[in-house]
Amino acid sequence: MNSKKQKLVAFGRLLDIMDELRENCPWDKKQTFESLRHLTIEETYELGDAILEGNLSEIKKELGDLLLHIIFYAKLGSEKEAFDIADVVNNISEKLVFRHPHIYGDIKVKDDDDVKKNWEALKLKEGKNRVLGGVPKGLPSLVKAQRIQEKSAGVGFDWETKEQVWAKVQEELIEFKEEVSKGNIKKSEEEFGDVLFSLINYARFLKINPDNALERTNQKFIKRFNFIEEKAQQLEKSLGELSLSEMETIWKDAKNQSFPSDDC
Repeated sequence: MNSKKQKLVAFGRLLDIMDELRENCPWDKKQTFESLRHLTIEETYELGDAILEGNLSEIKKELGDLLLHIIFYAKLGSEKEAFDIADVVNNISEKLVFRHPHIYGDIKVKDDDDVKKNWEALKLKEGKNRVLGGVPKGLPSLVKAQRIQEKSAGVGFDWETKEQVWAKVQEELIEFKEEVSKGNIKKSEEEFGDVLFSLINYARFLKINPDNALERTNQKFIKRFNFIEEKAQQLEKSLGELSLSEMETIWKDAKNQSFPSDDC
């Protein structure tokens, strides 16, 4: 692995390249915070895909893409004389030291749960008036629900046992089924949201990341559905020409196949 000196040299080279691109490349010269935003989101999702696939080579590449975006935003900030990359790095360093008093101070903690609770308490001391104020509005709903629950739990607003949470899941399922039986679409949607929220909470108690779990299921479904398409092609048929019974038979066969990154 590279030494700290080599890492600093590599980082400095990237800063120099960013300066040159911003000055000489027509595309880079046109970019703004707003124009880069959707690209940054896309790169973040690509990193997430690489992590779920366990592809270390791709993780390395996607981290580089994200780092470029951070450097780019810092360059834009320096042009506005608002901040530069040193300000960004110093700010996060100071925050990490402040929020880890069990490392840089005399606070004692028992486990990672204590660390999380201290983290949320310290964020309030920094002037964040609302516990949930730091949850980004643009987060996907499933991830947002997870962060809301984590932050609420961080200040003590939480269930005591996973059994209590599961009882809540069952309660919400009953309420959902009641509204469905009445044919009330609006209330059914509301109760369905409650079911999802309670299931996400239960996943937290089981130490399961619900977003990762759902995405793995998405990928598993895609691979198995692709398998059905491939079998249809081998039979010289389109999917529409296969009966539901035929597709179900192939689906069962797909479940017995070994796909890359599919442990299910």
